[in-house]
Amino acid sequence: MRIERLAVRQFRNLKDFVFEPRDGINVIYGKNAQGKTNLLEAMWLFTGGKSFRGARDSEMIGFGAETARLDMNFFCEERSQNAVILIQNKKRNASLNGVEKNSALDLMGKFRAVIFSPEHLSLVKAGPAMRRNFVDGALCQIKPVYARLLYQYNRTLAQRNALLKDIPRHSELLDTLEIWDEKLSRYGGEIIRERFSYLKRLDPSAKEIYEGISRNSEEFSLHYRCGVIQKKGGAEHYSKEMREALSAARSDDVAAGFTTVGPHRDDVEISVDGFSARSYASQGQQRSAVLALKLAEAALLEQKTQEEPVVFLDDVMSELDAGRQDYLLNHLEKRQIFITCCEPETVGRLSGGGRFEMENGRLFVR
Repeated sequence: MRIERLAVRQFRNLKDFVFEPRDGINVIYGKNAQGKTNLLEAMWLFTGGKSFRGARDSEMIGFGAETARLDMNFFCEERSQNAVILIQNKKRNASLNGVEKNSALDLMGKFRAVIFSPEHLSLVKAGPAMRRNFVDGALCQIKPVYARLLYQYNRTLAQRNALLKDIPRHSELLDTLEIWDEKLSRYGGEIIRERFSYLKRLDPSAKEIYEGISRNSEEFSLHYRCGVIQKKGGAEHYSKEMREALSAARSDDVAAGFTTVGPHRDDVEISVDGFSARSYASQGQQRSAVLALKLAEAALLEQKTQEEPVVFLDDVMSELDAGRQDYLLNHLEKRQIFITCCEPETVGRLSGGGRFEMENGRLFVR
């Protein structure tokens, strides 16, 4: 899989231009706040996911403009394809090969990529939400229907939480919780099953990569910490256990005004030598763990889809020592890679590929 051409119009601070990257490594350099990350974000949106920066759609339209347009040609499934994203009226519309889609979400599974940004270096020590988002984002690309499942769960969760806030003032609403418990348990059981399955496949790959980075001196492991499950099973079993957990927590939920149990509260525990990496790992060990997770994510995505994903490295090379940089690049060879940095010397030892300078939203070939 590779990007052949990207036409940008009125997207963030980027001036209107056409970007034609190379097949191998593409280095995009320039001073801070020039638009390097904006360019990666523009390409990332074609995965069908949200901005990796957490931005609203309206925030991605250039200042003073009403519409942003992104037009990308990419090679996938042994043929060249075209996708267009139009951002207007606080939403994203999309088309694929000339066919209009219901939303940009429908692009999911067509163009696949892995993003590694400075924020990911906090994956180990940040709160559970970031680790859940890591797993959910990876699952959405491997299994696009998971994105719809996640949407249904979160919408049902929001509706149940709204009801919980109203119950203290309207006690007659308590009986209607059963309806939302049934829906939430059904969606939640499927999410739990998918997360268990993904982490079971991710763990051995990440373990092997981590041991390679540490030269077999340390052992790495992943564990899904699910608060509502007593023993493993299938989606139906998980739904049943979640339903029971919701019933047991009902008084607490009403008092709190929100749902206190479910996959939206779960965590992924990352361990090094049997100890929590979040609590005990050094900064170097934490970065090695994140590197192992992102490389394993790329490997698993390729394994499941039979295509190498495009890789975006947003200003992370300067955060890694020479040894980790070499390990990262060696494991990403043969893929199309986009690297952003302030100075091209950061990756000066890389040969071949393309060099592009970003200055005040303008892109120059060097």
